[in-house]
This record gives sequence, structure tokens and C-alpha cells, in this order.
Amino acid sequence: MSASTKQRRKNSKTDKSGPDTNSRSVQVPSGGTGPSDHQPWTPSAYTAFKIVLSARLCAAVWNIVGDCDETFNYWEPVHFLIYGSGFQTWEYSPVYAIRSYAYLWIHALPIRIYNSLFQANKILLFYLLRCILALCCAGSEMYFYRGVCKHFGANTGRILLFLLLLSSGMFISSSAFLPSSFCMYMTFLSMGAWFLRQYSVAILGTAASAILGWPFAGILGLPIAVDILLRRRKLKVFVIWSLVALVVFLLPMMRIDYHHYQKLVIAPLNIVIYNVFTSHGPDLYGVEPFSYYFLNGFLNFNIVFVLALLCLPLTMFVKSLLKLKNTDIPVWLAILPMYIWILIFFTRPHKEERFLFPIYPFFILCGSLSIDYIQKLWCYLFTSQSSRHYTEQTNWISQLSALAFSLISLSRIFAIYQGYHAPLDLYVGLNKIAADPKIHTLSTDKPVNICVGKEWYRFPSSFFLPGENWNLKFIESEFKGQLPQPYQSGPDATSVIPSNMNDMNKEERSRYVDISKCHYLIDLDIDQESPLEPRYSQKKEEWKVLQSVEFLDASRSHRFFRAFFIPFISSKYCTYANYNILKTTRTKRVSKQKTENSL
Repeated sequence: MSASTKQRRKNSKTDKSGPDTNSRSVQVPSGGTGPSDHQPWTPSAYTAFKIVLSARLCAAVWNIVGDCDETFNYWEPVHFLIYGSGFQTWEYSPVYAIRSYAYLWIHALPIRIYNSLFQANKILLFYLLRCILALCCAGSEMYFYRGVCKHFGANTGRILLFLLLLSSGMFISSSAFLPSSFCMYMTFLSMGAWFLRQYSVAILGTAASAILGWPFAGILGLPIAVDILLRRRKLKVFVIWSLVALVVFLLPMMRIDYHHYQKLVIAPLNIVIYNVFTSHGPDLYGVEPFSYYFLNGFLNFNIVFVLALLCLPLTMFVKSLLKLKNTDIPVWLAILPMYIWILIFFTRPHKEERFLFPIYPFFILCGSLSIDYIQKLWCYLFTSQSSRHYTEQTNWISQLSALAFSLISLSRIFAIYQGYHAPLDLYVGLNKIAADPKIHTLSTDKPVNICVGKEWYRFPSSFFLPGENWNLKFIESEFKGQLPQPYQSGPDATSVIPSNMNDMNKEERSRYVDISKCHYLIDLDIDQESPLEPRYSQKKEEWKVLQSVEFLDASRSHRFFRAFFIPFISSKYCTYANYNILKTTRTKRVSKQKTENSL
């Protein structure tokens, strides 16, 4: 053996700067492509982290708040923990207590510390927390990337990295303040640890996902448990680290919740009881057809979603045909969590986009595996140069797949931003209006009511209200479910049982104020109207339009072109309405009437 060869082998063993890029060659009969010493290039984990973090920070800045549950169940309670005001939903009532304040404090603590040091603008705190979430997501993704490179090979790893980078699904979920996004981070972490044989981290990641995030996410850890307990027989490791997880996560969570609710609360257990063991479960909040998740998966992952669903039969067929050696963790076991999740959640009547977030890592992984095995199959069927690595003549397959996926994903991202970003833009504009004395003429200490009717669910959070004397108020609309209500004041606000709350999504009329009490109104001016949802923007004698931003009118737009942005074409098939800030002219009319009466 030459000295240079020994040195290369020594370097390959000691180099820890990036992921293991040891890719397996296709083992085929004579006449096909055989093994080679050449290995595909992959970026180091540090380089990949910087690239992915850039994409996640872009999402933190440009992504919409796409779910009213994110606003009222997470942003609003965090606003209360920092400023002492915010909206409370029935889930945080001590009567039901199905949400944990421990999860909120994980997010509230860093921005509360920052605010205490610098007295930051509230909108800045909103985006700061989003950037922190983006950082956490990118870090967990890179850990997963390292595990995939080591376990499945360099080619699968680099495909996965490219798909992660520009995925519209990751753009939507990476900086969302939702337990399902937190579970997605933990899925990246636990699966990456599993592939790296770091079983303690895998157990802790799964436990954090189920205890602090969403209890149903524990399902994704079943294959890990099977591997540790049955295949490797590491009972001691499993028991010790499971107990550590309970001590580290569950006990502090119960202590924090006891402080806020003033009673013993195990929030994950309450969530399971409500969703599984009540007669109605979550179906009160709407049901969707069986096709909902298939459509949603395709919108957010396009061709990769299809390849992910086909991953198990495709990989089994190619492995059998090419007689490939099994990996340490069988492919079927590694991707089994995705199919378990699909079997359970796709069959439930109540469906929401965020319920898929925990398995987004598997969509990317399974799509990458499918592309890699298609390359192996192509190499076996159509090439004959045995001295070359299978990727050398099949890289065009992964490149073409990644290009198509990226173009469609970017089209989806642009469509989301262009169509639905108006509420965030408008509430930022509201702050500019509040700071302009020529427009906002009320005294700075007088309460100001900003009202919403049918647009209540697009309110981004109290972080966008211009000041502590500005209050969001609800006016009656066609929505007949239960709206949130403000937290009570005082140190015991979280433990006081609020009145007029229920767990049946029944309308509580105490939430509404008369429109005469509104100083400003946020409304979408669309053609459809009703007695409870008139076109306020057209009532020129009552309201003045201060600012307008275009918002997609989905009911009057083509289904394809509203979902994907095609330059120069989408505008012809999509219709936009004005998302308006309205200011009441009532004060001026009353003042004018008083003047006339005095004369």
C-alpha cells in the first residue's frame, strides 16, 4: 500500500468537518455498473447549515400567519406573558387546560429577555421570535442531513439537502409558531440521531415532541423503540433515557402549569382525552374530505410528495432486483413512521394543514430515497460501464427532479406571498397611521378600538397593535363559532375561570361590540355581502378608506393559477380584492351635528 493511499485513508477516518459521505455503489450482475472508489461530493454540514438558514430566515420574514390557531392559541398567550394583555381561548381555561404554558415559555423567554434589555418594538419581537424558530429549524435539519448522509449515502443526502432548501412546505412550516412545527424540529432531531446511532438523543427528541409539543407525535417514535428494544435489545438504554425525559420535560412542565392554572395539570393527557375520548372530538371545528391531505401534500411538495408515497414499494422492488445489501436500519423501518401517520391522520374527518408538519421530514427523505433508487435502477438497466459509480451517469435524473421540484415550489411560495400577505402588510401600516397625528387625531391615552368582523381569523396577533391603549374588538359576522376573549388582568389571570366559555365551539355573544364603538375597521372588500357582512368600504358616509392592499379573492380565481404563480399568466386568471383599513367618520358627523345644534 502506498504512503499516499495510507494518508488518504487516515484523513477519511479523522476528518470530522462534514457528514459521512460514504455512498454505496449499485451491486449488479456482470455487464452493469459495479462498485467504485469514487464517492459523490456533498457539502459539509456547516456549509449546508448556512445555506438552509438563509432560506429559513427568508421564510421568517416573508411567510404569512396562515392559521388562526397560531395567532390565538400561541402568539396571543405569549403577548400576555410579556405585556399582560392578549386573547385567551377556551383551551387555556382552567376548566379544560389542554394547552401547556411550558411550551409558551420556551418561546416567550428569549424575546421577553430581549425586550427587558432593549424595550423593543413589538413587531420586531414578533419577527425576532420567527428568526429564532428559523434558526432552530435549520439546526435540526442539518443534524438530520448528517444522519441521512451516514446511513443512506452521500447521494441521498445531497438530494435531500436540495429538496429541503426550496420546499414550499418547509417555507410554510419552518417559522410557524405551532406545536406541530416544534414536533417537526424534533422529528428531524430524533430521526437524525437514530441514523447516527445516538440513541439517547433519539429518545429525548421523541419525548420532547410528545410531551412539550403534541402527544400524538409520539407515534413517530415507535420504529425507534422497536429498533432499540427488539432489534438491538438495549432495554437499559431505553428505560434510563425514557426516565430522564420524564424528569427533564414532564415534571418541569407540570410545575409551570401548576403555577399558572393553580391545579395539577397534565396537558398532553388532556389533549388526548379531548380528541380521542369525547363523543365529538375535534370534528366541531370542521371536517374535510379524504382527498384533502393528498391535495395539500401535492401543493406543498409537488412531485416529491408522489415519490414519497411510492417510496416503500419502489425501494423494495429495486433492492430485490439489484440484490442490494440491507442497511443497518432497514429502509422499511426507517420510513415506516410516515406510513403510520398517513394511516391514522388521513382517515380522520377533522383535517388541517399543520397536522402534516411532523412528517414533512419524511416526505423529503422518502422523495430523496425514491430519486436515488431510480438512479440505481436506471444505471442497472441502461448503462454498462462497470468502472464508474452509478451517480456519474445518472446525476441528470436527480438534477432534473430537483430543478422541476424547485421551480414548482418557488411558484407556490410566490403565490402564497402575493395572494395572502396583505393582512401583515396592513397591520404594519396601521402602526404608521397611529404615529401620524394628521390621520390619528385621538389623544394618546384614549382607548382605541380596532374592529374586525369576517376577517377576525386573519388577525396576525396583538404584537401588531400600535400601543397598549389599542384594543382589538369583534363585531358580529356570519361566523357562529366561539371567538376568544381577552385575558383578565391581575397576577392570577391564568388561574381565574373565565365566564362565557365552552368546549363545544358554541357562539358566545358576549364577544361582540356594537360597531358604533369602533374607531377603525379591518375589512376585505369583496362582492359578496349579507346583512351581517356588508361592504363597509362602500359606505362612504360612514367609513373612510385609509390604506388598501390587494388580497386574492379565491372564489373568483382559477384554482390552478391561485395555487401556483406563473409570471404574466396568473394575473389574467386571478382576481384580487382590496384589504382595507377603514376609519370611522362618526366622530366628525357628531361634532358637526353638535355645532349645528348650538347655532
